[in-house]
Amino acid sequence: MPIRFTVLASGSSGNASLVQVDGFGLLLDAGLGPRQLAARLAAVGASWQEVQAVLLTHTHGDHWRDRTLAHLRRRRIPLYCHTEHHDALRSYGDGFSGLEADDLVRTFAVNEEFVLAPGLGCRAFALKHDSGATFGFRLEQPGSLFGDPAALAYAADLGSWTPELAGALADVDALALEFNHDVEMQYASGRSFQLIRRVLGDHGHLSNVQAADLLREVLRRSAPGRLRHVVQLHLSQQCNRPELALAAARAAVAGADIEVHTACQDTPILTVSIGPSRSRKRVRRSVSVGSSRARQTAAHPMLPGFESSDAI
Repeated sequence: MPIRFTVLASGSSGNASLVQVDGFGLLLDAGLGPRQLAARLAAVGASWQEVQAVLLTHTHGDHWRDRTLAHLRRRRIPLYCHTEHHDALRSYGDGFSGLEADDLVRTFAVNEEFVLAPGLGCRAFALKHDSGATFGFRLEQPGSLFGDPAALAYAADLGSWTPELAGALADVDALALEFNHDVEMQYASGRSFQLIRRVLGDHGHLSNVQAADLLREVLRRSAPGRLRHVVQLHLSQQCNRPELALAAARAAVAGADIEVHTACQDTPILTVSIGPSRSRKRVRRSVSVGSSRARQTAAHPMLPGFESSDAI
């Protein structure tokens, strides 16, 4: 069966993506409340009943909600996170402690493969971000008699990249990557000097130019024709425009047969499907769930290093 990937929400007000493989559903981050997540899932023809695990990238407040962790406990859904996340998760409510009490917390180690479900392996790699321990993930499905292996890489919330990171992202079928801001818009935003310096720093967020350069390096390291989808993540609503991010990505993949998709804050994007069938068809178009930026405020205080919901 193919890997199906849908970004449910992406931005400074909340992040969550759905990965589906052969009846197994995984949420990458859970930065919306349980009702909002239910609405986003319904918008793409899914529901909480199809979520069997949640995987956390880091502990900034737009990537998890305490009430959503409590919802996981009620539904007996395990949370995968790094041991360095535990103290922060305990500090902002009782949701994580409840998961611990019910033995629903799973841990992963950096650069070591772990199995999320039969036929779905995962490897975490470290990202440079000012939240403490921050990770991207490479999700892989083994090959079969009916097709080649399939792989998806996910990297959001990073201020800089290295050749090692480009190698970790290489040779995948779909790459979900942060295209956070336009540098000129950042400087013209009227934000404080401290915030601008934070975002532009090596542990802040990738600009369109930085992300495009990383994408070029990933392509250089990948087998020709392997990468088929690029999904742009975490665009700043104040300091970026979808057309700017798209132009940067399309320039980076010029001449290659690659589809570029841009995620947004308020509605899911279409589902992309990769796997044995090698299908390039778009599986489903998203529909609006009627949310607004004003309603998508953080449910708990922002953690150290995440100064405001407009920080990106």
